[in-house]
Amino acid sequence: MSLFISTAHAAAAPATAGGGMEMIIMLAVFGLVFFFMIYRPQAKRVKEHKGLMSSLGKGDEVLTQGGIVGKIVKVSDEKDFIVVSISEGTEVTVQKSAINAVLPKGTMKSL
Repeated sequence: MSLFISTAHAAAAPATAGGGMEMIIMLAVFGLVFFFMIYRPQAKRVKEHKGLMSSLGKGDEVLTQGGIVGKIVKVSDEKDFIVVSISEGTEVTVQKSAINAVLPKGTMKSL
């Protein structure tokens, strides 16, 4: 026996290879975390936005994703476009999906 090097002892039996069931449980936990923290909230936002787009009507005051506030003048259901009046005589055609929010009536006058 050396002073600085210890004698190596052989292991009596090899360790059993585990991890089959534990790995499946770990993947299931990660799947549940992914579903509840990422997928479910995003699906909820998409559903709310589709409901918003389907409820758009003439006369609604809207805010676009570009920050434009205006009043809907014309809604085209088959082409998914709407015409938004920004001011007297100024109209812009935008996609329905570009609408970010429907504002309360009278918002344009208060700006």
